[in-house]
Amino acid sequence: MRTMKHLAITTVVLCTMAMVTTPYAAQQGPSNTVPSSITIPVTGTGGGGTFAGNFEVQRFVARDGAVYAAGLLTGTVSTATGVVGTVARNIQLPVAIGENTCEILHLDLGPLNLDLLGLQIDLSRIVLDITAQAGAGNLLGNLLCAVTNLLNDPSGLARLLNQILAILG
Repeated sequence: MRTMKHLAITTVVLCTMAMVTTPYAAQQGPSNTVPSSITIPVTGTGGGGTFAGNFEVQRFVARDGAVYAAGLLTGTVSTATGVVGTVARNIQLPVAIGENTCEILHLDLGPLNLDLLGLQIDLSRIVLDITAQAGAGNLLGNLLCAVTNLLNDPSGLARLLNQILAILG
């Protein structure tokens, strides 16, 4: 009975973490393995228990048009009465890539002074920035960001992130 209760608490805590971090089971596929890693502390609560551990990012992978951080999640699940169990799982978490904005145009005009047959026009400096905001309900922003990002490639981004990870290690 006690083991069943601990299993239930562990399951609730891990499911709570799943809703927050959206982990994906590690899948075999094309990826670049690098010799170093980054460790991120992970904590969570739910179902009367807590989780405390680390996520060790070992590589980045591109899958289904998105980039994921693949690595090892380790830690302990505890309740008020003590440690219930330990976790050691390979998972993949989606990587958030900053804001969904795309720079469309940056125009910087210096001061302009015109003399048109006795008509003088003085125009001070003008800076025009046009950016597109992608997201739900932003039809034009989504379209313009899609056009400006035609050459972007998630697998290329995963390779770049793996190279950065290798440099940090």
